[in-house]
Amino acid sequence: MTAFAANEAELGNLMISCELRSVNHRYLDISIKLPDRLRFVEADVRSLISAKISRGKIDCNINVKKQAGRQTFLVDQDAVAALIAATKLIEQQMYSSMSFSALDILAFPGVQQESELDKTELSKGLASLIATTVKQLSETREREGRQLKALVEERCVKIQESIATASQRMPEVLASLRKKLTDRIAELSVQPDFDRLEQELVYLAQKLDITEELDRLDTHVNEVLRVLDQTEPVGRRLDFLMQELNREANTLGSKSMDKDMTQISIELKVLIEQIREQVQNIE
Repeated sequence: MTAFAANEAELGNLMISCELRSVNHRYLDISIKLPDRLRFVEADVRSLISAKISRGKIDCNINVKKQAGRQTFLVDQDAVAALIAATKLIEQQMYSSMSFSALDILAFPGVQQESELDKTELSKGLASLIATTVKQLSETREREGRQLKALVEERCVKIQESIATASQRMPEVLASLRKKLTDRIAELSVQPDFDRLEQELVYLAQKLDITEELDRLDTHVNEVLRVLDQTEPVGRRLDFLMQELNREANTLGSKSMDKDMTQISIELKVLIEQIREQVQNIE
């Protein structure tokens, strides 16, 4: 399901922000981007997300910045001493020495050191930040889910109406088939074998019978409606039900010998495809 959530938290002299984005995906795919200094919490972040979300492509971006006015500079005194000593040796080989300032020394790699992070406190703060952000993301997905549920239920009702229409239409199709055969025989001006004719009509009626397909369609639709009322993730089950519904609709179309029944089959497949597209967004 498509959703976005963002939060930030103050941890010591650091401001940490967390952004979560989710888009449609058949399975759970979590992508985490965070600074190298926070790499030790990646497994925990992944666990916190997967504990609450079971489907979708999730992008998690965590950024860290120092707060203005709270920065401290730690200097590696050994590195400074080694740098000055090396500079003196180089100057002895130069025709004239070149002056440099303390800022030049601070800019030299390795002189400034990052303050040590309290990993325990940082892990706790990050866990709280991510839990809050995941909760907001889930709430957004739930709101969208309620809207999708209404759309799917609306199309399920239309499928049930099409099933009822097809069921009522079937006796008319068989009567029309009988009339076509008898009219054709009459055109040939031959004496029909009525016993054989009845046998052929029975055979065709069995071949074109769609009662089982209609019953299975109705059963699958009722199962979709039941599953939509469950609280746990149901997306994969709905995926499977869409495959079954589409299979029955295809069989219905292959047995059709009437333009109205063909139209019903097409309408069913359109409705099923519309539901299938929405199901991709449901966890």
